[in-house]
Amino acid sequence: MKLQGKNAFAIILIGCGALILLGKLGPLLGWIMSLLVPIALLAFGYLAIKNGKNFIGAVLMILGAIMLFGRLMPLIGLIVAVLLIGYGISMFKNKRTY
Repeated sequence: MKLQGKNAFAIILIGCGALILLGKLGPLLGWIMSLLVPIALLAFGYLAIKNGKNFIGAVLMILGAIMLFGRLMPLIGLIVAVLLIGYGISMFKNKRTY
């Protein structure tokens, strides 16, 4: 099957519909599927830059990075909290004055 304009658009529509449907299937699966959109934007941005479309690629990559950062913020906050607790405990164990 040769991907022409109409066929490519149909595949994009099917893919978007599948992502929306899978996003509604539960909290964990929905969260995982919501990560795919920013990752796909990053991948499409990379491909656009690789094919010489620098402006569109940069815009897609920036949007994907912002969306991915927003989705991963709770996880990043949890990691920072654990690191701060670990650093505080290590300060008590060393008993040095800083």
